[in-house]
Amino acid sequence: MPTITSSQPASTCKQLPLVRLAFRPFFLLAALFSVLSLLVWLAFWHGNMLLRPYGGLIFWHQHEMLFGFAAAVVAGFLLTAVRNWTGLPSLNGGPLIALVALWLLGRLLMAFPIVFSVALPRWLIVIVDLAFLPVVAIVMATLVVTAKRWRNLIFVPVLMLFAMANLAMHVGVINGDPEMIRQAAYLAVLLITLMMTLVGGRVIAMFTANRLKRPKPAPIPLLEVATLGSTGGVVLLQLAILLGVAVPVAFMSGTMLFAALANTLRMARWGGLHSWREPLLWGLHGSYAFIPLGLVMWVLALMGLIRTELAIHALSIGGMGVMMLAMMARVSLGHTGRPIRTLPGIGVALGLMLIAAVMRSPVLALFPQITHWTYTLSITFWCVAYVIFLAHYTLPLMRARVDGQEG
Repeated sequence: MPTITSSQPASTCKQLPLVRLAFRPFFLLAALFSVLSLLVWLAFWHGNMLLRPYGGLIFWHQHEMLFGFAAAVVAGFLLTAVRNWTGLPSLNGGPLIALVALWLLGRLLMAFPIVFSVALPRWLIVIVDLAFLPVVAIVMATLVVTAKRWRNLIFVPVLMLFAMANLAMHVGVINGDPEMIRQAAYLAVLLITLMMTLVGGRVIAMFTANRLKRPKPAPIPLLEVATLGSTGGVVLLQLAILLGVAVPVAFMSGTMLFAALANTLRMARWGGLHSWREPLLWGLHGSYAFIPLGLVMWVLALMGLIRTELAIHALSIGGMGVMMLAMMARVSLGHTGRPIRTLPGIGVALGLMLIAAVMRSPVLALFPQITHWTYTLSITFWCVAYVIFLAHYTLPLMRARVDGQEG
C-alpha cells in the first residue's frame, strides 16, 4: 500500500516530473485508456472481437469506463487538490508510482484474464481491482484528518461507496446476476454525479468569475443544502435498491426531480451564459447541465417512457466525460505553471463531447431508429476529443513545471 511521505529525494523528482503529483500520471493514463477501451468497444459494436476480457465485453465496457477511466481521473484530481486543501504534501515519487502500478495492474488483469493460456484466479483479479479506491480514500483521509480540514472529509465515504459499487459489480459477475451488475453500475454513475456536484459547486462559479472578471455569486446556504442533500439522497436510495430494499418508484422519481431542479437553480447563478467565448468555461457549464437533464431522463425511464441507459449516458458522457475533459485541461495548465487559456482544438474537443452526449442520449431517445449511427459517432467523437487532449498535454504532463516550482 502506498504511504504518504513528506518529501522525496530531489534527484528523483527532477528526473521523474511525471510522479511529482497524482494529476500527471492519472490524467495522462485515463485519457489514453479511454481512447483505447472505446476503440475496442467500437470494434465490438461492429462485430469484431478484439478482446476477451474478464466478465465479457459488455461488462468490461461499463466497468472499465467507471472504475478504470473515471476512477483514475477522480484519483488524479483529489490527490492533487488535497495538497491545496490541507497544505500538506500529497502522494508523490515512489508511493505514487506504486499506486499507478496498482491501477495499471487492475486494467491489465481485467482485460487479459487469460495470460499465456493460463486462466488467472478470479479472486486475484477481483482483489487487485478492488484495492485501488480504498487506497486513494485512505490517503485522502490521512491528509484531511491530519490537517483537520473536515469539510473535505466528505470525499472519503463517497470513495468507499464507489469501491462498494465496484465490489457489487464483481459479485454480480461471480453469481451470474445481471441485475446486481446493473444496479451497482447505476450506483457508481450516481456517485460520480454526486462528486461532480461537490467539485462543480466549488470551482465552476469561481473559475467563471475569475476569468470573466465578474463578481462571484455568494452561495445560498439553503440551496446548497437542498442540492447536495437531494443528490446525496438519490445515491442513498440507489444504494438501498442495490441492497435489496424495495424503494417506491414515486419516491425515487420525486427525489430525482427535486435534485434536478435544485441543480438547475444552483447552476443558473454561476453566469454560464456569459462564458460562450471561453471553451474551458462553457465546457464546465455544459457538463453540469447534463446532471439535471440526466436525472429528468432517469425519471422518464422509471415511468417506462425511455430506456434507463439513455439517462445513464447523459450523466456519463455529457456529465462525467465532458467535465473530466474540461477539468483535466484546466488543472493540467495551472499545476504545470502554464497560463490558463484554451489551447487550440480544445474547444473543438469539448464541443465534440457535448455533441456525442446529445446524440447518445436525448437524440437517441427521440429517434431510436438511428441507434447504429449514434453509437458509432458518439464513440468516434469521444476518441477524437481525448486524442486532442493527449496531443496537447502529453509532453507538459511529463515535464517539470515551467515556473520551476515543485509539483
